[in-house]
Amino acid sequence: MNHDTPNTNKQPIALVTGALGGIGTAICRKLVDNGYQVIATLSKHDPERIQQWCEDYGFNPDDFEFIALDVSNHDDATQLLEATLNKYDSIDVLINSAGITRDSTFKKMTFEQWKEVIDTNLTSLYTVVRPVFLRMLEQNHGRIVNISSVNGLRGQYGQTNYSATKAGIIGFSKALAHEGAKSNVTCNVVAPGYTMTPMVAKVPEKILDKIRTSIPMERLAAAEEIAAACMYLISPEAIFVTGETISVNGGQYMS
Repeated sequence: MNHDTPNTNKQPIALVTGALGGIGTAICRKLVDNGYQVIATLSKHDPERIQQWCEDYGFNPDDFEFIALDVSNHDDATQLLEATLNKYDSIDVLINSAGITRDSTFKKMTFEQWKEVIDTNLTSLYTVVRPVFLRMLEQNHGRIVNISSVNGLRGQYGQTNYSATKAGIIGFSKALAHEGAKSNVTCNVVAPGYTMTPMVAKVPEKILDKIRTSIPMERLAAAEEIAAACMYLISPEAIFVTGETISVNGGQYMS
C-alpha cells in the first residue's frame, strides 16, 4: 500500500482509539503491516493486558506507543494527547474505534446509562479529534476515519443512546469534512454491521443464527473487512473522498 503522506520517505503515524478491541485490533494489524507507527489508546494503563494482546496477535510492541486515555476527563486527556502528538513531526491518520453500549429500552434507561454512552462515544470526539485536527490543518494534510454503526443509520430497539451517538458521529464527520477540505484533511465514516469479534463470539448461537438470517449475505462481517474499508479511506486512492459513510453490513441495511 502506498501511503498518502506529503513525505513518502518517512514512516507514517496513525492514532487509533479503542485499539485493543476486536475491530481496533484488525485496524492495527492492517496499519502495522502497511508500515505505520501506531499510537494506540486504551481506557486505562494496563501493561499486562498490552503484553497479552501483543502475544495473542503477534504484534511487535516497538510498532506501538500505548497511551491510557480517560476521555471522561477532558482536560487531562487533552494534555496527554497534545504531549503525545508533540513527540512526532506529523500525525497522518486518526481512526476512532472506541465505543461502548449500555442497552436498555428508553422507558427503563437511567440517565447514567444515557450519559455514559453519550460521553464515551460522542462527546469524546471533541476531546480526541480536536487536537489532532488542529495539527492536521497546520500540516495541510490528514485522514480521519470515525467508526459508526449500522444502528446509527437505521436505529435499533433498546439502543436509543448508542444509536444516537452513532448517528451523531456521521453528522459530526460530514461537518468536519467541510472544515478540513481546503487543507487536504478528509473525514469519513465506516459503519459496520454485526461483526464477529471476541465480544460477539460470546453471544449465544441461537441469537447469532437470528442475526445471520437478517443479513442477505447470511453471515457476520469479519473485523478485517471493516479494517479494509478504513485502509481504503486513508489511501491515496481516496484523496477525493470526504464526508462519506461506507457501510459494511452484508446488505443488512441499504440507504
